[in-house]
Amino acid sequence: MSHKKILFICGTLNQTTMMYQIAQHLGDNDCFFTPFYTDNWLKILADWGYLDFSILGGQPRRNTEKFLKEKSLPVDFGGISHNYDLVLTCSDLIIPENIEHKKIILVQEGMTDPENFKYHLIRNLGLPRYLANTSMTGLSDAYMKFCVASDGFKEIFIKKGVKPEKIEVTGIPNFDNCRSYLKNDFPYQKYVLAATSHLRETFKYENRKAFIEKAVAIANGRQLLFKLHPNENLSRAREEIERWASGSMIFSDGNTNHMIANCDTLVTRYSTVLFVALALGKRIFSDLESEYLQKLTPLQNGGRSAKNIAAVCEQYLD
Repeated sequence: MSHKKILFICGTLNQTTMMYQIAQHLGDNDCFFTPFYTDNWLKILADWGYLDFSILGGQPRRNTEKFLKEKSLPVDFGGISHNYDLVLTCSDLIIPENIEHKKIILVQEGMTDPENFKYHLIRNLGLPRYLANTSMTGLSDAYMKFCVASDGFKEIFIKKGVKPEKIEVTGIPNFDNCRSYLKNDFPYQKYVLAATSHLRETFKYENRKAFIEKAVAIANGRQLLFKLHPNENLSRAREEIERWASGSMIFSDGNTNHMIANCDTLVTRYSTVLFVALALGKRIFSDLESEYLQKLTPLQNGGRSAKNIAAVCEQYLD
């Protein structure tokens, strides 16, 4: 069988490393990578830097380009150089015009945003999905298969209207072998970890003072660590923590999964970091109800998710 051409559309570093792992199991084909891209007026806004808060630019794109360069991966910016037999992406909020009629495999990146007023308004009015948030994931119906993290997420996506026959519970890379994170060299143990968000940088409301004070109350004298989101205003975040949680340890880099593995309790909003805490049985304080969270625990299959997703891809390469 002749080699097929596959395009992997990246985004955040998490999405990019997922795409890379899946590609390792499709090595008999010609695999190309691209940072996330779009077209028309959104491309103009991205080129002008107005969308640097998203995966279309700014730090997320720089992180992806750095990873692709470090791994010496073949890059086809915008997927314009080849006629692709298959396209993989972690987001269908935007479907670029040049892949609209291609075979697409959608891979769940992580936690999806709650279905808030904005979600229902945009869906009821039939407005573009990207005007909402990741709560709209899966609703394009532009893909052949949607590979998801767990049976719980399958149930959620079906309730939203995703066709059941299009969903495959494969598990997702980076969150399918969380016990491996217990072996680490992070020097601290048995603390409360507060993982911040970049909600404000993406024009969403957050009362950061209330979040910090909540973390302090939960810690109740125990060691409190803050792990800052890489895409937020780090200097502002540090200043706020030093003002309202003096004496706490603050980390702007480092392996977040290892920090979660060593903590007793995680405090966050509704970030994908919840996946690791759920899989490792940590005590969790978040915006989501405990019963709802437990249903979302990602499939733990010993790191086989990338291979499972590659097997789904192979079905559409014949």
